[in-house]
Amino acid sequence: MTEFTLYEALIGGALISVSALILLLFNGKIAGISGIFFTGFYAFLSKNNTQVEKWWRLVFLAGLIMSPLLAGQFDANLPERIDISWPVLMIAGFLVGVGTRLGSGCTSGHGICGIGRLSARSIIATCIFMLTAVLTVFLFKLI
Repeated sequence: MTEFTLYEALIGGALISVSALILLLFNGKIAGISGIFFTGFYAFLSKNNTQVEKWWRLVFLAGLIMSPLLAGQFDANLPERIDISWPVLMIAGFLVGVGTRLGSGCTSGHGICGIGRLSARSIIATCIFMLTAVLTVFLFKLI
């Protein structure tokens, strides 16, 4: 998972961009995972949303969950285990959730869709969270 593979990276990037483009063209929605998740959660609770509005989000999220299972069938190089404790994993997930709410989006919304639309806000947000990620990895490697 730490070695760069050109063809896999190109295929993966093409699939992500095509899926984001299809969602934008046919549904008018940005493929930001945090927005799809949070808005989807509220869509299921709300009686004002149509069935289509509720279900496309569920299908999109189900595809994200099923993708690693499908990739495993094609001998994709996926991690077999994560060497981190559950409390640390839960804290990290919480912090990511807080960060996506504070930043008005996540890596997919800003980094893929926002930069693709040349959004200045998304370009700045992507630079900030990438810098934060690099610094976080650097600091954890020191420990």
